[in-house]
Amino acid sequence: MATCLSLPATPTSFAPYNSKSARSPTATRFSLTDRSLTAKDNLLRLISDQDRGLRTQSDSQKLSQIVSAIDDVAAAGRDTVTTGSSLSATWRLLWTTEKEQLFIIKNAPLFGTRAGDVLQVIDVENMTLNNVITFPPDGVFFVRSNIEVASSQRVNFRFTSAVLRGKGWEFPLPPFGQGWFDTVYLDDEIRVVKDIRGDYLVVERAPYNWKE
Repeated sequence: MATCLSLPATPTSFAPYNSKSARSPTATRFSLTDRSLTAKDNLLRLISDQDRGLRTQSDSQKLSQIVSAIDDVAAAGRDTVTTGSSLSATWRLLWTTEKEQLFIIKNAPLFGTRAGDVLQVIDVENMTLNNVITFPPDGVFFVRSNIEVASSQRVNFRFTSAVLRGKGWEFPLPPFGQGWFDTVYLDDEIRVVKDIRGDYLVVERAPYNWKE
């Protein structure tokens, strides 16, 4: 968790006014940090009870609030580079508008299972991305992709294959599609994404690394 710096207070009766220090770059940086933390905290508060986005599907007012919060977080991250090595991680879904993922999460019980962690596993150095939905204890569906960094915040991707795997069996599926996504905010805890279809994704760094 990023923390705010707390500076010792100076008694006002002994502190001469200095217009230059009042407008110092350091003061500006603290102000920007405070704003980004506030926007991030507001976003996390809004999505905390949305069941990864399932509840938001039927609540247009909540969706509007969340998208507005995403815009605020994106504004805080506008001039940052989010496609470097810090993008490489196992990311765990907190909230999304992606209908395909939400359909699988919602309907998994119909197949006698349940959806566990939903992940994005990104390796910038090796230019790979896996989209993963787990079905504990042994099931997993994942889609492999190749990626290419296109700009400071944009990554292009192309699906290469998909696999549905259970205990002792595996069913391959053909690749399907390509596109891009923008990571509009990235820190040591969360990542916020908007993609080619206008969908949104909020993920956190998982406490483990997923591997095939």
